[in-house]
Amino acid sequence: MITNVKRYEDVAVGEELPELRIPLTRTMIVATAIASRDYQDVHHDPSLAVERGSKDVFMNILTTNGLVDRYVTGWAGPAAVVKAIKIRLGAPNYPGDTMVLTGTVTAKHDDRRVEIAVRGVNEIGPHVTGTVVVRLPGQGSDS
Repeated sequence: MITNVKRYEDVAVGEELPELRIPLTRTMIVATAIASRDYQDVHHDPSLAVERGSKDVFMNILTTNGLVDRYVTGWAGPAAVVKAIKIRLGAPNYPGDTMVLTGTVTAKHDDRRVEIAVRGVNEIGPHVTGTVVVRLPGQGSDS
């Protein structure tokens, strides 16, 4: 039996998701870039990143996308189905910082889709902003 399932009926527009703090380590930034097959040197080679104008290596968009997905599905539970993620990057995520993800339910649709506005901020400013749409199970349904 699945526990910790967010049901469509239990969600309200305006509901705020709990904050998620993600420490940004060099290992995480490099490993997730390589794991997502993003071999751009700015994501794993500090000296080349600096040569290209950055202060250090920085997180790639695929990792950010995955962290946004993790954030929303962590709130919604394992029965949620992600239907869309639309994000825009801003300030880079550098090693040694912390990204703080927050979210707010902005809409509910009759087909059990829920829209969530998401924002991830680090010490420089907004790293990611966007929306995630998930389909939640209904009352009495398994999915």
